[in-house]
Amino acid sequence: MNIWTKERLHEMVEEHLEHFRFIAVSNREPYIHKHTDSGVQCFQPASGLATAIDPILRASGGTWIAHGSGSADRQVVDRHDRIAVPPGNPAYTLRRVWLPEEVERGYYYGLANEGLWPLCHIAFQRPHFSQANWDCYRAANELFAEAVLEEAGDEPAFVFIQDFHFALLPRLLKRRNPKIVVAQFWHIPWPNRETFRAFPWKEELLDGMLGNDLLGFHVSYHCSNFLDTVDRSVEALVDSEHGCVTRGGHVTSVRAFPISIDFDRHAQDADSARVQAHKAEWRSLLGGRPEILGIGIDRIDYTKGILERLDAVDTLLSQRPDLRGRLVFVQVGVPSRTGIPDYDSLDAEVTRRVDEINAAWSDGEWAPIRFVRRHVDQEVLMALHQMADFCIVSSLHDGMNLVAKEFVASRTDDDGVLILSRFTGAARELTSAVLVNPFAPDEIALAIETAMIMPESERRRRMQQMRSAVRGHNIYRWAGKILQALDRVVTNPGMAEVRSFPEERMRVGAA
Repeated sequence: MNIWTKERLHEMVEEHLEHFRFIAVSNREPYIHKHTDSGVQCFQPASGLATAIDPILRASGGTWIAHGSGSADRQVVDRHDRIAVPPGNPAYTLRRVWLPEEVERGYYYGLANEGLWPLCHIAFQRPHFSQANWDCYRAANELFAEAVLEEAGDEPAFVFIQDFHFALLPRLLKRRNPKIVVAQFWHIPWPNRETFRAFPWKEELLDGMLGNDLLGFHVSYHCSNFLDTVDRSVEALVDSEHGCVTRGGHVTSVRAFPISIDFDRHAQDADSARVQAHKAEWRSLLGGRPEILGIGIDRIDYTKGILERLDAVDTLLSQRPDLRGRLVFVQVGVPSRTGIPDYDSLDAEVTRRVDEINAAWSDGEWAPIRFVRRHVDQEVLMALHQMADFCIVSSLHDGMNLVAKEFVASRTDDDGVLILSRFTGAARELTSAVLVNPFAPDEIALAIETAMIMPESERRRRMQQMRSAVRGHNIYRWAGKILQALDRVVTNPGMAEVRSFPEERMRVGAA
């Protein structure tokens, strides 16, 4: 297997981007400056996205444009809102965009996270739409467009836009500079056309996205949903067989790029002495290593299926009283988007459900569920990955879900069982997981039983297959394939989908 590496990606960037300025755009910044007791310090937020794009920026010496959200971000930039990063070894430019508080609240917390997020995840959570939030979303996209156009200047440029925060940005850029080559990766699912009909400004949003030369989703099913949505919503010529849309004479190629992690680095870190030392911390928290240990690791988000997972543990204990005192399930819940009512309500409900289940089943010092409600560093999570007998990823809907891949990468012992929702993008690659319907607690409970009795030889066979899949489809492959497709857009405008990756193009048409 020809494995993609950081070095191979670096070589490809040097070869294909030498005549282009590379500009990445995301809401979250790769480096953030904060005031601390020790003065201004620079932090690198944990982000799989940064892992993938950082090597491209380093190799190209390009520019990353992001929202400046750190308490000291304004203090460290120059008069053009730029700063060279990484600290101590500058290789590219970080350009910060400042959003007025009202715009940030309406664009990010409002339209993006209370509107598009629940709509696209089809999570039975009613989305909230308001004209004021849409106006803020427009304003934020326009502010980012100004920054991109300033950075691009008159040079040929590749602009790589991240996620659902910037659906209008591609068209804004193309209108003012048609020479810019624009790609966007949509990191969340795309719903079916009937669901998307509920979005009040669908024509404007779709027109914005069709300003892209290349539009990527995690899986072919989301590509098909998008093409079907466009076909029924706006005036455009949709070629589902080849995965492209023509609108106003402009062609947008639509295809799947499954995102992943840096497998080799993750596995190496998982075997480090630091990670092994963290196991003692978990044993101390749990009062020793339980006979049977299950884990779940999520942001506290209604798309992750946390309540259904807890119900499954409750169901299992009612069916198997012999597991009392033997089974402990650790649920790590990272607080997320606090201040949004739906998230605050879920946080309270998860806490209430944990207390309810523990009150029903606890015996002496033993309690079936340990709820760790805080951010936990990746190395500490790796230790938990390695200790667990099984890991449950029961998202109700997910674009990919990297927690599943991180668990697999941590298992350098080739052991452990992954119980995985069928409604994650990861389920299409990690077919050796125990796949479940996340809406059915009885089915998850049965999967836990299956994990507990699975022979060691079967556990190892399944884990080895999953590790091979994640290693072969790593984060550098994701970035490299996108850049290859972008290169084809330049050399054969409108033909990137037809000329490259025919096996994946065929899946788009067949989904």
